[in-house]
Amino acid sequence: MARVGVFVCHCGENISATVDCAKVAQTAAELQGVVFTEDYKYMCSDPGQTKIKEAIKEHNLDGVVVAACSPRMHEPTFRKATAEGGLNPFLCEMANLREHCSWVHDKGDLTTDKAIDIVRTLVAKVKRNQPLEMIRVPVTKRALVIGGGVAGIQAVLDIAKDGHEEVMVERG
Repeated sequence: MARVGVFVCHCGENISATVDCAKVAQTAAELQGVVFTEDYKYMCSDPGQTKIKEAIKEHNLDGVVVAACSPRMHEPTFRKATAEGGLNPFLCEMANLREHCSWVHDKGDLTTDKAIDIVRTLVAKVKRNQPLEMIRVPVTKRALVIGGGVAGIQAVLDIAKDGHEEVMVERG
């Protein structure tokens, strides 16, 4: 049985100006597998991250959903907090309430309902996630330059100057 924690961020007023964050957290608490919810003004802050770490340990969470801003902005932040809480960082998902909901809709029940749907979707997803491990893939720094004109020759010279292997093929 899944043990998911849902953390709803107000993002100052970026989200809470149009979404009822407390209602999102309350509704998330009723979802199957969700054992802990919290709404907080700035989840990305140090105190917010500490809340995530502590909840993982105290409630033995095996999945985390952070309903906040863009994953592009804070996914590394929340995955790091999840890892520091003792959980595989890939068992953390972000529900983008800011760009996908708050910033594109007016304040109202429908906006909050959409936020709840977004969270519901990510809770379902995180329950199916599997722990992953980071891998490193070696890269050979080598370039193929096709064409021996002025541009091709200049490209080969620049690549060689940077200390990388180059292969030049003339067309013809």
